[in-house]
Amino acid sequence: MTDPQLAALEKRLSDLGSLVVCYSGGVDSAFVLLVAHRVLGARAVGLTAVSPSLLPSEKELAIRVAAEIGARHELVDTHEIDNPSYAANPTNRCYYCKTELYDVAAKWAREHGFSAIANGTNTDDLGDYRPGLDAARESAVVSPLVDVGMNKADVRRHSHALGLGVWDKPASACLSSRLPYGTSVTRERLTQIGGFEEELRALGLRQLRVRFHDKLARVEIEQSELPRAFELRHEIVAAGKKHGFVYVTLDLQGYRVGSHNELLVGNSLRVLS
Repeated sequence: MTDPQLAALEKRLSDLGSLVVCYSGGVDSAFVLLVAHRVLGARAVGLTAVSPSLLPSEKELAIRVAAEIGARHELVDTHEIDNPSYAANPTNRCYYCKTELYDVAAKWAREHGFSAIANGTNTDDLGDYRPGLDAARESAVVSPLVDVGMNKADVRRHSHALGLGVWDKPASACLSSRLPYGTSVTRERLTQIGGFEEELRALGLRQLRVRFHDKLARVEIEQSELPRAFELRHEIVAAGKKHGFVYVTLDLQGYRVGSHNELLVGNSLRVLS
C-alpha cells in the first residue's frame, strides 16, 4: 500500500501537468525529480544550474543520479556572480542567486512548453534564515515537499524506500555560503574553497565545510568525524596550504548548517568584538 504522504506528493506533482525541477543533485531535489518522473514521465525535467559556485563533483553527481532515475536532465548556465548585488555577498545573497536561477528556469520552461517550476524545499528549511524562499514566492515556484508537509527525515525515508542512491547524501550548499557576509564572492575564492573541500572528501571525510576567513580556513567536520579529522590534521593542513590558505583550523563545534548565520541578528550583521 502506498504511503499516504507519498501518495499526496504524487497527486500534487501529477496535478501540475508538467514540471521543471530545479535540481542540484542533493537528496531533496533528487527526490522531487524521482517522484515527478514516476508520475509525469517525459513531462518532468531536472534543470541543474552550472556556475562557479557549484563544485564540479556535484555537477557530475547530478548527472549520474538523473541518469539512474531515468529522468530527462538539462544543464543551464547561470550568471549570478556577475550581479554586483550578489558578488557583494550581503545577508540576502541567496535571494539574488535564486532569482537568477528561477529567471533562467522560467525562460527554459516557456521555450519548451513546461507549465510549472518546483524546488526541493522541505519543511525543515522554513526554520532557518533563507532569503531564497522570497525569490521562490516572487517567481511562483512551487515547493511540493512543503505542500505535503515533508521534512528532511521524511524525504530520506521515502528516498531510501524508493531506492534513490543519494538518500543519505550529506547536506550540501553552494560554495558562496562558505564566505562570511560582506566578503565579496569571486571566482578565485570559490575555486580555492572548492579545491580544498574536494581534497578533504578524498581523505574520506563526508560532512564538511571550509569556511573562508581570508588567509584562514575554518574547517567544520561532522562531530562524529572529528577524531578522524584530528588524526588527519597534517594532511588537512597540507591540503589547505596547497590551496592558498596560510592558517588551517578545525572548528571544535563541528559542522552545522549555516554557521555564518550565527553572526546575524534578525537580518543584519552583528559586529563581534
